[in-house]
Amino acid sequence: MLTRQEALALVKQNVSNRNLVKHMIAVEGVMSRLARHFGENEEIWALAGLLHDLDYTETVEAFDRHGFRTVELLQGKDLPEEVLYAIKAHPGHVPRKSRMDKALYAVDPLTGLIIAGVLMHPQKQLAALDVDYVLRRYKEKRFAAGADRTQIGACSELNLTLEQFIELGLQGMVAVSVDLGF
Repeated sequence: MLTRQEALALVKQNVSNRNLVKHMIAVEGVMSRLARHFGENEEIWALAGLLHDLDYTETVEAFDRHGFRTVELLQGKDLPEEVLYAIKAHPGHVPRKSRMDKALYAVDPLTGLIIAGVLMHPQKQLAALDVDYVLRRYKEKRFAAGADRTQIGACSELNLTLEQFIELGLQGMVAVSVDLGF
């Protein structure tokens, strides 16, 4: 199976925007934390998170290809089919079937909301955020408007409350905070 180092090398080869790389690492961290919470394979879930936007630079103007192009880029890279399917499901192009599909779909915008929260927080550190702070920002419609609240709220498909989901998201991102610079 593709190693994390090989996956990160692919990310750096295909994604030049540092903030997008950080986003992908943030999603990786949260996916790993959710996998642990659900007793799933952390390595596989983390790879889905790390690689989910591999094609973003190419597909930013062709959203209908987003996810599908990533799967093309990953052909022959020895990844489980479930990872490839979750990558296609995260932009909503195919139905979310597995727990991993549902998690990746909801995690993607959550990381953006949390990063926006960090940038607005006086301490500018992930460890300084708590669930109440993020929940207050979540309820502000204009705050991080690009972080789709409906998509984040799909955490209910995982039988998680919004509060539980945010808590797990914060824990996952704190675990990779050195890589994120927060």
